[in-house]
Amino acid sequence: MPIGNIVILGCGGYIGSHLLDRLLREPGNKIFGWDLEHRKIEHHLGNPALNFEESNIGSTYARQRLEEQVASADVVINLAAICNPAEYNTEPLRVLDANLFDLQPVLRMCAEQRKWLIHFSTSEIYGRTISSYLPDESFDDPDLYVLKEDETPLIMGPIRNQRWTYAAAKQVVERLVYAYHRERGMPFTVIRPLNFFGPRMDYLPGHDGDGVPRVLASFMAALIDRKPLQLVDGGWARRTIVSIDDAMDAVMAVLQQPERSQNQFFNVGNPDNEVTVRELAELMRTVYAEITDDKTYLEHPIHDVSAADFYGAGYEDCDRRMPSIEKAKALLGWTPRKSLRTTLQETMRAYHETYVVQAAASGAPAEATGPAVSSEEAR
Repeated sequence: MPIGNIVILGCGGYIGSHLLDRLLREPGNKIFGWDLEHRKIEHHLGNPALNFEESNIGSTYARQRLEEQVASADVVINLAAICNPAEYNTEPLRVLDANLFDLQPVLRMCAEQRKWLIHFSTSEIYGRTISSYLPDESFDDPDLYVLKEDETPLIMGPIRNQRWTYAAAKQVVERLVYAYHRERGMPFTVIRPLNFFGPRMDYLPGHDGDGVPRVLASFMAALIDRKPLQLVDGGWARRTIVSIDDAMDAVMAVLQQPERSQNQFFNVGNPDNEVTVRELAELMRTVYAEITDDKTYLEHPIHDVSAADFYGAGYEDCDRRMPSIEKAKALLGWTPRKSLRTTLQETMRAYHETYVVQAAASGAPAEATGPAVSSEEAR
């Protein structure tokens, strides 16, 4: 079922590329897409249904163009973000600008024209669980750690721990979105992703980018380059992981059921796929041994490293992100299907094909061009 005219900020990133895959299958959809690069969507650039602007929206001309597109849109989707934990406490001003201040003109456009805004936020807005502040730090009571969209308090660390700049910026944007809805009548939907894993997820340092990517790409680079997997502070933080295919099912359910999805906040994750980061590293070794048919990966080294050494001073982690997805089940009829192992097999096989098989066939490593600055979220 076609949606109509859709403006997408951050359409060239990981999630944006998969969303375009879905939307451009449907005749009748017209996409006005914005991003700073196009590597992940090259297969769509010749499609007449996609009007792609490789630009930011900071200039007067770009804002005018965007305002015209918003005026004709049936829905505006914001995926644009800096969402790499390595940057939160090393470049906090850039993170705050990109995730908060640069977005304010877009919110005003949508509010003035009462356009439906689908905003991709983050599970990081929940911060740390209540359980993490109790003396025994136990997870005996689900009310103290399960994350519910409309009930759970948002608990972040002190200002000096600048790791929370990203989460704080995203929380303020959610509050702005809700305020524009209450005072100006702007329809909205907020999606809080919880670790979408799949092909095209991130760059690999030393192959097609530099710096520190998110956890899956960091572990993949270590496996491919035969370097130790590094666990920050022992890898005891807990995460849930959802397949990008399941996540896109949820997003399409939102788009196709506005009467149920508008003016709601939704967690999109898979509570059945919970692991500690240490368990994730161990499982990735096993899966990569299967993919490569190389049993030496079963004993691939895993080293502990402090957060200060890995991310720099001012880093503090979320202890657990266990979402309630009851609202998405009830209102959207959505339930994730893919297991953790299946999700990792599909994702890691895509990395292996791109960075090992194709690179070997071309006789050269992937070109190092640096990561894109767009779209949510996989940490």
